[in-house]
Amino acid sequence: MRDSLKTKQSANLEAGRSLAVSGLAFIAADSDRLGRFLDLTGLGPHNLRTAAADPAFLDSVLDYLVADEALLVAFAADAGVKPEAVARAHAALRGPSEG
Repeated sequence: MRDSLKTKQSANLEAGRSLAVSGLAFIAADSDRLGRFLDLTGLGPHNLRTAAADPAFLDSVLDYLVADEALLVAFAADAGVKPEAVARAHAALRGPSEG
């Protein structure tokens, strides 16, 4: 039973990472979206690829998307998923909440 839970969590984590990579591609596909993202993150074209290799960065991509409802809805439509799926992926990447 415990292995089943670990397998499910691993699958959710991988699905979350995949969706975050799609989210980054969605952001990068539009110069206005990318410019705003870079401004808010403090990243630049020279270090974006390096940042994207960090698993924590993928969570920040989803964090950015879910923080802006219009952007979230646009991304979800583009990715063919419901906005709730993006929120679940974000939760999976964040891990269990402390509390």
